[in-house]
Order: sequence, then C-alpha cells, then structure tokens
Amino acid sequence: MGRVRDITSEVFDAVLFDNDGTLIDSRDAVVRSWLAWAADNGVAAEALIGFHGVPSSSIIAAVAPHLDPVSATADIDGRELADLEGIVALPGATEAIAAVGWRGAIVTSATRELVTVRLAAAGFTAPEVLVTANDISRGKPDPEPYLIAAEKLAVDPTRCLVVEDAPAGLRSGRAAGAATVAVVTTSSVEELEPLADLVVDDLSALTFTLEDEGVRVSRR
Repeated sequence: MGRVRDITSEVFDAVLFDNDGTLIDSRDAVVRSWLAWAADNGVAAEALIGFHGVPSSSIIAAVAPHLDPVSATADIDGRELADLEGIVALPGATEAIAAVGWRGAIVTSATRELVTVRLAAAGFTAPEVLVTANDISRGKPDPEPYLIAAEKLAVDPTRCLVVEDAPAGLRSGRAAGAATVAVVTTSSVEELEPLADLVVDDLSALTFTLEDEGVRVSRR
C-alpha cells in the first residue's frame, strides 16, 4: 500500500481533516485522562499503546472487556472534557481550515461535545460538517466515518483528500477511496508512509487553495 496518487496534481471536491493530532495538539490532555482512567480501573498503561485515532468505546472493548462499555466510555469522556489544559492549534491548521471553506469537514473519533470544546480551546471556528463518534456505528479504521463525511458534503469520497496523523485514520481514508496526507505529529514516518500518498511534518508545509472546481494542494 505505497503512495499511489500525486495529490498536487489533483483537484479535490473536499478535504476531510482528522482533529486530534492533525489540527490540534491535545496529546498531553489525552494521555493524562487515559492514564488516570487506566489506573482507576486496573488496566495496565502499556495496554493503551497503539490506539491513537480509535474511538474510546473501541479502546475500552479491547483493553477492558470486563467493564460496562457505556459507563466506562462515559467515565473517560468526562475525564477528557474536564482537561483542556495545553490544547493548542498545530502549525498551519487554522489556515488550512479557513482556506478550504465549505469544502472542508472534520472527521474525529471523539464525541461531538469533546471535539467542540477542544476546537474552542484551540481557537478554531469549526466547519459546518463535523463527523464524530456520535454519528457512526463503526469507527476508524473502518471507512464509515469518511464515507459519512463525503455524503454530508454531497461529494464522491474518491474525490476527497483525507488528512490524518494516525495509521487507523489513514486506513479509514484509504478504505473510503480517498487520497491521503499524513502529518508526522504523533506517529513515525515509517508507520505513516505505507498508508499515505504524501507525508509532511505538519500542515504548515502545505497550501490549500479554494477554486471554483475544488481545492488544490501545493507544497510550500
């Protein structure tokens, strides 16, 4: 699954952004919340490795199947909602969202409430289309989240560009038929390269230009 599309030569009907690790840096808050939850529930911290970009309910099912999934998910959601310290926009992120305008969406594994407060904490004005954990039945790496986003924007998912920081999200985007860009904010280049058509340090490396026919992407 190497790089197969030259995104700088295409015009995209929409650009679909992941949030945590792609648009905003919430890593410290996420780690604090999950480590505290794990300690309180007898889950080894090491069991949480490798789940970035995966919905909370799916993580809990994998690492703590003995817990009630509804109450356990509500517990971690409450912890994350209460910890907004240090959440900031990543380089180039606010410019990218503003540049793509109505052709942009955010597709996140977080709940709608959580993504809303995190975007506000980072100083974002959210795009009209948000796809969250509340809108899906199957989370990343399943393609459903990105297929829903394309449907909400009334565009062909194969004419979309997915921007992600996690292997699970890139697999989701690829499975939906979209082109993929990876930012190296939470995962290594070696993890991301096989799943992305382009890998950049962060969104400040790209320029998004909204034209009548769609969005063009160029490297700075």
